[in-house]
Amino acid sequence: MTENVVIVGPGRMGLALGMALRQEAVVDRLTYYGRALEPPPHPLFDAGEEEGAAYRVGPHPVPSGTTALILAVPDAALGDVAYDLSLAGPAPPGCAALHLSGALSTDALAPLHAVGYSVGSMHPLQAVADPWSAGDRLVGSAFAVGGEPAAVATARRLVDGLGGRALVIPPMLRPVYHAAAVFASNYLVALIAIAVRLLLQASVPEEDALPAILPLVRGTLDNLEKLGIPAALTGPIPRGDADTVRLHLARLSPEDRELYSALGRELLRLAHAAGLDERRAADIESLLSRP
Repeated sequence: MTENVVIVGPGRMGLALGMALRQEAVVDRLTYYGRALEPPPHPLFDAGEEEGAAYRVGPHPVPSGTTALILAVPDAALGDVAYDLSLAGPAPPGCAALHLSGALSTDALAPLHAVGYSVGSMHPLQAVADPWSAGDRLVGSAFAVGGEPAAVATARRLVDGLGGRALVIPPMLRPVYHAAAVFASNYLVALIAIAVRLLLQASVPEEDALPAILPLVRGTLDNLEKLGIPAALTGPIPRGDADTVRLHLARLSPEDRELYSALGRELLRLAHAAGLDERRAADIESLLSRP
């Protein structure tokens, strides 16, 4: 099926998604609606409407033949944008309206449902910081889909076209799903920032700290991908080295010790399930549980 897609919101995620859809030849026609008079600088708009994307000042009537209307706007703006779009006219036949929020249900799209759109969601499980290069990252990524059956079918077609994995998340569990994404992405950045700070405390020059950490992070991710979680466990806790854990705790600040212990207890549960013997696990748990 040929996809004719309108994306509302030419921000980072909207542009990255459009770029991915164009790269993978998923769309025949791609149009953006934005509030500025001119489109943002981006290769999609440099390529022209046939090879890239058109730009319209919105809200604007959705063209006949559009198969998906994608709202790539902040969560707080979804309701207002959906209402404004509903005033622009009824849905083209068979068109789905999809938002990209990870935590929200389709309730915010109620105004569009009222004018004939099937409503759903399609949240990319990917970190998008750069709209120029992130299109490549969306290809092959997982997307959380949900909503009415017709909208889910549209979302699945788009995800399949990107070579991705569709995850069907019940509405009540979307906040849990989104929290998982926060742990995997945002908290990973926080953990690396802590590691960099500790290297600085260990007298590593600032210009060397992050470059020294990143190969370790990449190696860990590579192990996870190739071996799975249990086999990727390394370090003092999985091997039951209580003496090293004690040494770490003795030299960390109270704030860092609290974080180390909280994460260490989770790591200990994984190590115990992977076969760490009871005595060594108990010794380490005692260390990690001390105030």
